[in-house]
Amino acid sequence: MKVYDRIIDMRGNLITVSAKNVSLGEMAKVHKSDGSFTYASVLRFDNDLVTLQVFENTRGISTGDKVTFLGKALAATFSDALLGRSFNGLGEPIDFGPEITGEPVEVGMPSFNPTERIVPKEMVRTNIPMIDMFNCLVKSQKIPIFSIAGEPYNQLLMRIANQTDADVVIIGGMGLRFDDYQAFQDNAKESGSMQKTAMFIHLATDPAVECLMIPDMSLACAERFAIEGKDVLVLLTDMTSFADANKEISITMDQIPSNRGYPGSLYSDLAARYEKAVDIKGSGSITIVSVTTMPGGDVTHPVPDNTGYITEGQFYLHDGMIDPFGSLSRLKQQVIGKVTREDHGPLANTMIRLYADSKKAKERESMGFRLSKWDEKLLHFGNLFEDQMMKLEVNLTIEEALDAGWMILAKCFEVHEVGMKQELTSKYWPQQR
Repeated sequence: MKVYDRIIDMRGNLITVSAKNVSLGEMAKVHKSDGSFTYASVLRFDNDLVTLQVFENTRGISTGDKVTFLGKALAATFSDALLGRSFNGLGEPIDFGPEITGEPVEVGMPSFNPTERIVPKEMVRTNIPMIDMFNCLVKSQKIPIFSIAGEPYNQLLMRIANQTDADVVIIGGMGLRFDDYQAFQDNAKESGSMQKTAMFIHLATDPAVECLMIPDMSLACAERFAIEGKDVLVLLTDMTSFADANKEISITMDQIPSNRGYPGSLYSDLAARYEKAVDIKGSGSITIVSVTTMPGGDVTHPVPDNTGYITEGQFYLHDGMIDPFGSLSRLKQQVIGKVTREDHGPLANTMIRLYADSKKAKERESMGFRLSKWDEKLLHFGNLFEDQMMKLEVNLTIEEALDAGWMILAKCFEVHEVGMKQELTSKYWPQQR
């Protein structure tokens, strides 16, 4: 191991030493004068000047402290014992449990070999009608939840974690308040999903550099579970915190900023994580659902803007509900009517069309126009649709959601008014069964 006994420069969580024969991403140990130590990782080098990002905190480090390069990159410890446990960005337990022993897995490796990927065609069930019925989540899909601060996006992730049929759930939390982290813990224990859940958590009070490690740690472990044949669901919140941590470090390094101060590598930084989503031929899969908060609700903000080019659709969460108009799953056609019932596609399209008409009827009502009988039916339908489909607490399997959809239509309209094929209405319309 290479040992250097002088730190040339210190700035924020970055230190600079003069060293040779080190590699990008290589781990180092910084020995403090009080006998303790902390870890750092090589971020860049300029000839002999090597810049490292220090994990935890630079408090207590002096220019005379020693830096030892370990000759290896940061690795996550993989084992089945990860399930039911919580860790920080370095993979260290934060739940007061014992250290994990197992196989080291290097983080930040390239995404899975494209020749071993298969076309996604299986549905991930969440029992949330606005997802399962209208914008299906498909195995190996990467899809964000676009929202704003204050919306219940973490509660939505908890619902998905509780009700998914995935074998393993990995939660990656970035910039969480402690009560948010505790809510994830309590939810997993109360719902009985803890034994298939692993958490990698960066709290808002932790150093920004650890925030960058959360997706890499989560996805490195997810890959190993997937190789073992398990279907893994990775839930990440909040990718805007990840981007902000990247921005903070790039500014400290005096990099030339791009749009709104974010580094020019923002697209690549996001894509490198999202592209870990995969359905492996003859083995398991990784599905990624992330939260991307939009500052001020601005969808043109660099983080949601870049995310939209990388992912396969999005869920829009506002007013405590998933918006059927702003949400889109580009892979839903792979499963609708193929692994679900024949009425799935026509029923979902009809309900969205009628709900759009009900919004127009509500506008006419708010402007004082006299409402027709048809408008009154639309308003009744819109209220039932929001109560029985859109509310996040609604818990229905896809089959139950389809049956509920037919019941809502039958309560509001005559069979000839919905504009659906007679072969479907004669089979599924409630009064004609």
